[in-house]
Amino acid sequence: MRILIEEFINYLNVERGLSPNTIAAYGGDLTRFISFLERKKVAALDDATRDHIGAFLMAEKTRGLSPTSLSRTLVSIKVFFRFLAAQRYVRGDIAEVLESPKIWKHLPDVLTVEEVERLLASPSPRTRYGRRDRAILELMYATGLRVSEVASLKIPDVNMEVGYVRCMGKGSKERIVPIGRAARKAIEGYLTGARPQLARLRASDALFITRRGTAFTRMGLWKIVMHHARAVSLRKNVMPHTLRHSFATHLLARGADLRVVQEMLGHSDISTTQTYTHVDQDRLKTVHKRFHPRG
Repeated sequence: MRILIEEFINYLNVERGLSPNTIAAYGGDLTRFISFLERKKVAALDDATRDHIGAFLMAEKTRGLSPTSLSRTLVSIKVFFRFLAAQRYVRGDIAEVLESPKIWKHLPDVLTVEEVERLLASPSPRTRYGRRDRAILELMYATGLRVSEVASLKIPDVNMEVGYVRCMGKGSKERIVPIGRAARKAIEGYLTGARPQLARLRASDALFITRRGTAFTRMGLWKIVMHHARAVSLRKNVMPHTLRHSFATHLLARGADLRVVQEMLGHSDISTTQTYTHVDQDRLKTVHKRFHPRG
């Protein structure tokens, strides 16, 4: 059970881009929850029930936890079980029906177009690793793919002639996402000028490979994004998910249809995509000024 917490924390860090303080709070909540289950002789998370969750929260209240902290603890458990169910580590999400405040409300920082251009220009085109990193960053921004989706891409998943990438998203749902000219050019440069050199050490059909010739992990891609964000002195908290958020925000700011963006992001619920319409305040002001009678 504790190994699953570690994997969940890695997910929060790499894919959700939450702040270190939030991640630490979630980790503390879940560690106490697992200790409670162990005291109750619950050997596996599949054996946990809603009654166990209720009893744990009551114990935390008795221990003196404030209503705000109790609310956050419930959110931690709900998100944890949602993750476990999505990854099929448990048979079902026992916490799904428990009421809690809205989660994942706050988005990580969104980059401006100028900041994205600085980030994409960071990798050197003169080295094999620079060409690879440029292709990774260009693809992330061009498609809005999750970091786990980028890590799992195979060479046949990218159709360079037509210009699209096929990926497998959450719930094993396949989707097709277009890639633009800049990303195609960067990927072509990597496939012809860098990947053959990296692949000499080991045969792999993964699209992006490490210096050892193996497929990237989510953490490996996270390190690449962080490295180049620091290299160009971006002040914002840049994670792989930041490029996904920037992709969606920039599309919507330029008038892209919300349903189309939803499809490209792989969101099952359009309300998740609508979150990005709250990010671009300048666009909202422009629309109000243009169309409101007294704008």
